[in-house]
Amino acid sequence: MPATSRLAPFLLSTLLASGLAWAQPSDNPLLAPSPLALQYPQFDKLRDEHFAPALDRGMAEQLAEVQAIADNPAAPSFDNTILALEKSGRLLSRATTLLFNLIGADVNPARQQLQTDYAPKLSAQRDAVLLNPKLFARVEALYAARDKAAPNAEAKRLIERYHRDMVRAGARLNDEQKARMKAINAELATLGAQFNKAVLAEVNDSAVVVDSAEELAGLSPAQIAAAADAARTRGLDGKYLIALLNTTIQPFETELQNRALRQRLHEASVARGARGNANDTTGIVSRVLVLREERAALLGYATPAAFVLEEETAKSTDTVNALLRQLAPAAVASARTEAAELQRLIDGDQAAKGQPGFALQPWDWSFYADKLRATKYGFDESQLKPYLEIGSVLERGVFFAAQQLYGISFKRRTDLPVYRDDVRVYDVFDTHGKQLAIFIADMYARPSKRGGAWMNSYVSQNPLEGTQPVVANHLNIPKPAAGEPTLLTWDEVNTMFHEFGHALHYMFNKGRYPSLARVPRDFVEYPSQVNEVWADWPSVLANYARHYQTGAPMPRELLDKVARAKRFNQGYATLSYLGAAILDQRLHQLGAGQAPSADKLMGFEAQVLKEEGVDFAPVPPRYRTPYFSHIMGGYAAGYYAYIWSEVLDADTVGWLKAHGGLKRANGDALRGKLLSRGGGEDAMLLFRNLVGHEPDIKPLLERRGLVVQKP
Repeated sequence: MPATSRLAPFLLSTLLASGLAWAQPSDNPLLAPSPLALQYPQFDKLRDEHFAPALDRGMAEQLAEVQAIADNPAAPSFDNTILALEKSGRLLSRATTLLFNLIGADVNPARQQLQTDYAPKLSAQRDAVLLNPKLFARVEALYAARDKAAPNAEAKRLIERYHRDMVRAGARLNDEQKARMKAINAELATLGAQFNKAVLAEVNDSAVVVDSAEELAGLSPAQIAAAADAARTRGLDGKYLIALLNTTIQPFETELQNRALRQRLHEASVARGARGNANDTTGIVSRVLVLREERAALLGYATPAAFVLEEETAKSTDTVNALLRQLAPAAVASARTEAAELQRLIDGDQAAKGQPGFALQPWDWSFYADKLRATKYGFDESQLKPYLEIGSVLERGVFFAAQQLYGISFKRRTDLPVYRDDVRVYDVFDTHGKQLAIFIADMYARPSKRGGAWMNSYVSQNPLEGTQPVVANHLNIPKPAAGEPTLLTWDEVNTMFHEFGHALHYMFNKGRYPSLARVPRDFVEYPSQVNEVWADWPSVLANYARHYQTGAPMPRELLDKVARAKRFNQGYATLSYLGAAILDQRLHQLGAGQAPSADKLMGFEAQVLKEEGVDFAPVPPRYRTPYFSHIMGGYAAGYYAYIWSEVLDADTVGWLKAHGGLKRANGDALRGKLLSRGGGEDAMLLFRNLVGHEPDIKPLLERRGLVVQKP
């Protein structure tokens, strides 16, 4: 997830005008930079009641700073306007960053209430800054004279960024339009908080309760023990509880032998958010779409997608639609071929048991795909997992690859406070031994944690303040029972490498100005996807894939099987992803007044999948609309970014292999030409400077085993 913007706080002008003083607890750790290493947060001293006073004071301070910039009688200059804005809002940034990171990672009722209370205030604060007419006049004057006003190329780009952000926020609207824009933004902020709360409550409420261990056949003893522990925490002694992840397909669908239970699990998953209960999000989603359409129209855009994509490397809906529609037929054809293989396996399996056959359903796919992979390639997930212990994957895999490629090193530290006992903390040292960052690894799922996997930062790299990154990766790996090892699936291993790619991108940024750390949404996934290549790189895999009990390396033949099976099930994976990406685009390519109402939302979803030719019943979208958290957050009209970035990623991996793979020279090139540049230069120029040519889709098609028909 993106770091909290320095221009994203809230309106307390009435408090400023009245000169009201706040009673501040003397022990509030948010009111000053943390004294810990790299300003690492004082989680042990932080209490929920510290947030409101710090937020209130931070908002007031930022508004005073911004108003002073706007009222400056001196002619606008880069230093007295743009640089001054870059330095404003420090307290507010510290408080909002910590609050919203914890809301994602470890929410509680007090933090949810803070989000509800402050979401509209934060929106109003952002509007108070970006829609300030006197401030905009100064920024616009600098923008008009940017070739002379900017002391360097980065400064010129920063002037352009501020000007663009203000124009896109509505700085050129009239007073009536600005008032409406502020109301829209405030309501969207409130709805976003409500959606996040409802999705988390619904995923917990939809957990599947199982009466007996016999029904859990196929799971390991450790998994069954963890399910019993989860049930006990809810007062269900003697039962078993399967918690849900936010994706449509649930991991246990691969292992559960009980078909009826797989069906229960799947149906509980896909029903989330549209059950007509207190956590139903269809009304929220519908209203959000209406407001996004109105906001886009106010700003002169035909659709919300047109507004969003203007800032991305794709630039237009036509470009995105062309990519998705080019890939969809090949993905469907491949998935149908895979389904036919699975159906034959089902038929043979049932006949061998003397039982009637059945048609392949979504809850059957993962289970029988795992069987088919075992038949075709000689291994299944259960063979891999003993060699994929979480600590070894992280330290001997993820860290080892980064050390080999970039020359950086890691040292675990246990002296810094954490918000959960199972969170790990590491110092990160650069090539010459100087500290580069602190890395937080928060790997386990919990009821207080939102779904998915993400990176965020607690402290940013900021030369203006002399700060270095404190960056975190968050995954949702099911926690085993006490004393049992955490053994990962191959998908979880890839996710760990992926998210650390985001962390590297953030840690390596060397831009002068913090606002330029932001890169286009459809580019930010690119370096993290490149980092996935090291998960099965032979020297890396051999280093971390060791049996958790004996320490024996994964047998060579099993390593080879992993490599041979890379294209397996790619039709399914691609189609599942494309279903969600196409839904996202179609929802946000609606013009004003076209958003489906709450009662029509699911019908619209089904219609879109059918119209786009991706409605293959055994392969549901990776996310359905009511729990599609990406499009309610930073990926609205941007979920296509993963496949867009994978085009760049696959092309870059080809470049890496052609230049010797995992070696320092390649790491130095990646870091110097791409990862350290942030948003200080055009994103596609960075790509071309690295690989030496325009993006080519062929490596992606080859990786996924897809054949795209020419029109």
